[in-house]
Amino acid sequence: MVNEDILSSTAIVDDKNLDLTLRPKRFSDFIGQNRIKENLLIYIEAAKKRGEPLDHILFSGPPGVGKTTLSQIIANEINTTIKTTSGPILDKPADLAGILTNLQYGDILFIDEIHRLNTTVEEYLYSAMEDFFIDIIIDQGPKARSVKIKLPKFTLVGSTTREGLLTAPLRSRFGVLEKLEFYPWDDLYKIVCNSARILSIHIEEKGAEIIAKRSRGTPRIANRFLRRIRDVAQVRGNDVINEEVANMGLGMLGVDENGLGDMDRKILETVIRYGGGPVGLKTIAVSVSEEEDTIEEVYESFLIQRGYLDKTPRGRVVTKQAYEHLGYRYRTEAGLQKKLF
Repeated sequence: MVNEDILSSTAIVDDKNLDLTLRPKRFSDFIGQNRIKENLLIYIEAAKKRGEPLDHILFSGPPGVGKTTLSQIIANEINTTIKTTSGPILDKPADLAGILTNLQYGDILFIDEIHRLNTTVEEYLYSAMEDFFIDIIIDQGPKARSVKIKLPKFTLVGSTTREGLLTAPLRSRFGVLEKLEFYPWDDLYKIVCNSARILSIHIEEKGAEIIAKRSRGTPRIANRFLRRIRDVAQVRGNDVINEEVANMGLGMLGVDENGLGDMDRKILETVIRYGGGPVGLKTIAVSVSEEEDTIEEVYESFLIQRGYLDKTPRGRVVTKQAYEHLGYRYRTEAGLQKKLF
């Protein structure tokens, strides 16, 4: 098995091709995020009683915690059609207009990475979300004229990993704002066991526990670990994922006992080489050969939440916990760190 970074840009793209059968179809099958599930069930039931479409919904949170899945579950629960697109794809207002004019009453329009919408396209969304119409400019120059097109009432569901990048006018037009968090390991344990059952993988309790505890609080990563460790079990573990096979598989993937991968360690060691920080994001990105957006969206949130990294106005700073985990002697004075092992 190739030792590749489980969170690399390539792996993130490949993740979209994961077996769709692992995605729950109903709220009853969705594990975790209980408060958000309860809220959404109430909103859906209330909308049904009023005979109206759902209010617009914004999901924010780290990648892989269930924003897209929840959007599809909502469509299933209210038995309507969901049209899916993403912010970077909607380059021109005409792209958005084509999608909006093909919606039916009560349909859901899901826009992934909505924070990356083109500014002009975003402005077209304002009237569509609030008053359910769009203005289209026909012809150019002196003959140009505006045509108002009425839209059926629909529900816009937006997904973002960077809520802070949303403009205030767009954010204010969402009636429901829900922030998804990283999962506790016991929820991930249930997800791993459920996915193993769906994929007909024989997994022991300890093996599932190890995978869950090292999956960075993210179901998407837990499922990817499971599929790759299954390969190890088939070749070296008699088709059973036990404690030994789980540790072997995660070791081959470069994932340590705390769930840190190769890129996590590179980021932390880069900051340590600069005296522990503060270090700018651009410097880190150049040093580890990764995009700035990927570092912020994929790696940084986990490292900060787990107490390995601090984000300050002057740059990123590693904590004492990071020094100890990587085997460096911690010193408060810059430049006096010394490798222990």
